[in-house]
Amino acid sequence: MIEKEELDRFIASCKDEQAELLMTLGRIPAPSHHEEKRAAFCKKWFEHEGCNEVWIDEAQNVICKFNCDRYDEITVMMAHMDVVFNDTEELPMRRDGDILRAPGIGDDTANLVNLMLATRFLVQHKDRLHTGLMIVANSCEEGLGNLKGCKEIFNNYGDRIRRFYSFDGYMSQCTSIAVGSHRYRMQVQCPGGHSYLDFGKDNAIQIAAEIIHELYRITPPQQEYTTYNVGRIEGGSTVNSIAQEVALLYEYRSASEACLQVMKEELNRVVNEFRAKGKKINLEVLGVRPGCGDGDKTELKKWTSENAACIRQYYEGELDLGPYSTDANIPLSRNVLANTIGTVKGAGAHTRAEWVDLKSLPAGLGIVLSLMNRYLD
Repeated sequence: MIEKEELDRFIASCKDEQAELLMTLGRIPAPSHHEEKRAAFCKKWFEHEGCNEVWIDEAQNVICKFNCDRYDEITVMMAHMDVVFNDTEELPMRRDGDILRAPGIGDDTANLVNLMLATRFLVQHKDRLHTGLMIVANSCEEGLGNLKGCKEIFNNYGDRIRRFYSFDGYMSQCTSIAVGSHRYRMQVQCPGGHSYLDFGKDNAIQIAAEIIHELYRITPPQQEYTTYNVGRIEGGSTVNSIAQEVALLYEYRSASEACLQVMKEELNRVVNEFRAKGKKINLEVLGVRPGCGDGDKTELKKWTSENAACIRQYYEGELDLGPYSTDANIPLSRNVLANTIGTVKGAGAHTRAEWVDLKSLPAGLGIVLSLMNRYLD
């Protein structure tokens, strides 16, 4: 391993550039499924830094490989490019002293910047690597991106990946628990009609309300914290029309795959009961995020504790070991050692007022370097 003093000198050399790189990257729009502009920027940046094996794959992931042809086992370090907003023009940004405000600036742009700068250090010391290491600026982590980028990495390299880091969220986060989710769009359809002349005919709004009532009567499984939610409902036309169509969005979440399957069975039970009454209901799966697999929890806890010790070299606060839904869901569902780790201080994730504290960036870079240092002689 490289001495901490050398890591600190490298961090100091990047201090001014960190903020500039964050402001440059943070302005580039990157909605899920449309990260092309950020991907092109990141690829060019990695190439300029001396990464010899770098390319953009079919899922728009930017991949840098180190020693992956030399070693069978691969460690992945990843930070996602996409933001939750659909902007296609330059993202708005404002700096107030050391506070930088922009949509997606902390989730996940600042973490990506820290991973990029750590890759510069890796290029300088790649001969000391004792494993295959893959750096990924990935696509489609947010919302209905459905973890497409991470899934693509595991589709292509999953049988070789043994350890996985997702740099995401705010400083203090170090989680090894994946919150899985199933998301649906449900559509209720009826012939409809005139509110007076056709009174008594099926009303899609009424049927949807009855379905929602039944969904909220479901008792979630108790072995793991499990939730459900109807997040949106739309339909109908005018006050004097019997509604012909209603659509609603529904999801359930749990860290347990078994609990997710129970909720799936309960949803299908409710829908099938209404279909048996002659109601027309279409159910579309919008996204699936897996929960935790049934791997060796003792080994995962030990590995997470070792990573936490690295984090504490640059962060003194209490660590948040709670469950989250991130790219790490994919490896954790496949029993691969995985953590999601935040490297920046800020707040307001998933709002257009999100902000980060630029003073926290050096410590965040230190966190990435201290973890990377585990794989250097």
